[in-house]
Amino acid sequence: MSTFFVILTVLALIVVSGICSGLNVSLMALSIDDLRRKRKLGNPRARKVYYFRENTHLTLAAILLTNVAAVSATSLVLESVLIGVVAGLITTLLMVIFGEILPQAVFSRHALKYFALFSPVVRLMIFITYPISKPLQWLLDRLFEQPPAHLHNRRELGIIISEHIGHEGSDLDEDEVEIIRGALQLSEKQVSDIMRPLETVYWLKLNTELTPERIDEIKKYGRSRIPIFNQNLTRCNGILLMKDMVDIDFGNNNVFVSDIDLHPVQMIGSRTALDTLLRKFINSGTHLFPVIKDDHIIGIVTIEDLIEEIVGQEIEDETDKRQALGNA
Repeated sequence: MSTFFVILTVLALIVVSGICSGLNVSLMALSIDDLRRKRKLGNPRARKVYYFRENTHLTLAAILLTNVAAVSATSLVLESVLIGVVAGLITTLLMVIFGEILPQAVFSRHALKYFALFSPVVRLMIFITYPISKPLQWLLDRLFEQPPAHLHNRRELGIIISEHIGHEGSDLDEDEVEIIRGALQLSEKQVSDIMRPLETVYWLKLNTELTPERIDEIKKYGRSRIPIFNQNLTRCNGILLMKDMVDIDFGNNNVFVSDIDLHPVQMIGSRTALDTLLRKFINSGTHLFPVIKDDHIIGIVTIEDLIEEIVGQEIEDETDKRQALGNA
């Protein structure tokens, strides 16, 4: 056997071994759950690779059988021109450096990219080794069950989302990140964390007379919804909507809050989780809940308060801006 042919054959075998080694690392680095999600999103590389990752034992057996065959063939080829010890030493050095370390370092950086690129080669490996790799797959599938799907907990998801801030490769802007993080924390926070204390709430009683002075006072506070409580702050009689007062003639009539149709509303506990609060807002059709603790009203919570908690910043309406200018 000529020296040129030996060198050419050894180089070809090292390339095969290197590809196998890199594919082996890439296969184990890919998450089947991640591939499933990317495939649903139409990622062409994920579609190519998903079959191989789903049949991990078949793919792994085919790659390793091919790799071992390439290493053994390299040793045999070198032994034809060199003594056994030297051939073994050279084979070991070549395979460790060029057949293991370098390809694994390269393939592991872009596992999906390289595995998708060499997916036709993997199919060829499976076809050639099928009589051996298929029985091995059958045995391994029965000895080792597929691991359950890995789901991230709430805090892990929060960290993952936070990593998108300032990252050039992210398609999420900072506002989107804040909204997602706020939504993930809803179940960890309670109504008492975002409620408005009673001393900051403008409320009325059923026997309150709506005099012109009272109307001016209501306008000053600029509230579109006013809760109606009893004197002992143990019951909410309903919500007074400002729009329901538009057609009322206050000039020559003594009008009391009890004369106006109030909108019924449920009261909510101060320890209610915010995700439950969101569901109650959706189902009830109201934008305000009185908050109770130990059977007494201690404040209110509005859908605006909840939205501000989710987006991570205060939402100012026209009244807020006007009051801010007045206090300046």
